[in-house]
Amino acid sequence: MKFFVDTADVAAIAELNDLGMVDGVTTNPSLILKSGRDILEVTKEICGMVAGPVSAEVVALQADDMIAEGRKLAQIAPNIAVKVPLTWDGLKACKVLSGDGFMVNVTLCFSANQALLAAKAGATFISPFIGRLDDINLDGMDLIEEIRAIYDNYDFSTEILAASIRTVNHMKDAALVGADVATAPPAVIKSMANHVLTDKGLEAFMADWAKTGQKIL
Repeated sequence: MKFFVDTADVAAIAELNDLGMVDGVTTNPSLILKSGRDILEVTKEICGMVAGPVSAEVVALQADDMIAEGRKLAQIAPNIAVKVPLTWDGLKACKVLSGDGFMVNVTLCFSANQALLAAKAGATFISPFIGRLDDINLDGMDLIEEIRAIYDNYDFSTEILAASIRTVNHMKDAALVGADVATAPPAVIKSMANHVLTDKGLEAFMADWAKTGQKIL
């Protein structure tokens, strides 16, 4: 499973990228706001750091305007994936932009039917929102499983990008059900390394090592 980092914080991206933990980056208007930086400037910087796809989201609501914004965003760097919402206008924009040869990430997906439409429209990525489904007492992983089955049935090339990831269990479950990609905040990815038994075992090893009176360096 590929790891995308869901942030516009270049320092956080750089730390994970140095460890080989970044296969791509996703941004959205909320993350751009949080960064406090110009969308074109920060996106260009991220594209220069990361070899994989960097999602940059349109903010228009009409198809023609989405297409114009998408084309401008795609000029930032060759690894831009234009992010459009899963609306009828968004699907129209997806069809045109993917036809132009650009990567397209269709976001705000909450049903298998929506995912099927996005694949038919030529989406590079479909982004089902796991956490937001959990918020309304639906299991977001059920949606990933449904999309996986449909895409496998018909050999769609659209990649399933599990989004709205909030916990380390979301990461594990997304991998188990076959998501191609999971995008998560840096803190969630780093938390995947944590386990109480690792900490307890290391503490015991350090205590025993201190008793030997030895040094390696």
